[in-house]
Amino acid sequence: MQPDTSLSLTLKIWRQAGPTVLGRFETHHLSGLSPDMSFPELLDVLNERLTQEGREPVAFDSDCREGICGMCGAVVDGIPHGPERGGTLCQLHLRHFKDGQTITLEPLRARAFPVIKDLVVDRSAFDRIMQAGGFVSVNAGSAPEANTLPVPQRVAEQAMDAAACIGCGACVAACPNAAAMLFVSAKISQLALLPQGQAERSRRALAMVVAMDNEGFGSCGNQRECERVCPKGISIRSIAKMNREYLAAVMRGEE
Repeated sequence: MQPDTSLSLTLKIWRQAGPTVLGRFETHHLSGLSPDMSFPELLDVLNERLTQEGREPVAFDSDCREGICGMCGAVVDGIPHGPERGGTLCQLHLRHFKDGQTITLEPLRARAFPVIKDLVVDRSAFDRIMQAGGFVSVNAGSAPEANTLPVPQRVAEQAMDAAACIGCGACVAACPNAAAMLFVSAKISQLALLPQGQAERSRRALAMVVAMDNEGFGSCGNQRECERVCPKGISIRSIAKMNREYLAAVMRGEE
């Protein structure tokens, strides 16, 4: 006879009917849970029970459930994406928690990320920052030969590291100042490093930083909480790169 490996957990989850409604924590006791369940699967189980009871299911975001899109972002016991480093919420499994443990689950907290409902927040501020400057100009026509624009391996690797950002918003929620500088710097650094991004390089740095400030994000305090929770391990070195790009643009009189 195999030992029972199922878990029982107490889930304290944030419930908020809308952006202008006061929210509250709601407590649920769940048993018979598989240690191999991810957090979205845990919420699926909870919502199935709530639906059967005729109650409102918990609203939460998820899409790929493979750690690619970042839609599942939420805060577990005060840490965006939970205590395990290098992964998103959908990659956090119940085997990392103890039987009988109480887990607190709430949305990403930031003024620039208003709550829509329950665990769903409006992250469209990131979209507006990208629209402000996250593009490159290219000539229409057939694709150029791959070797026409040689990129040194070291530079290509740095650009790929920055491009790994999935825009989940964990960095904002973890920062005491709700700064978005890790996200913005990753996007600016990625394009500033590559030949294709040179045409708008100065304008991009200025436009995206201004858009970031206009969205109400805070300033970086160099506490590195953003780096700690980033599921893709993006370094705060990209913030230093963004600051250099911004200063160079200002000195060139791009404002």
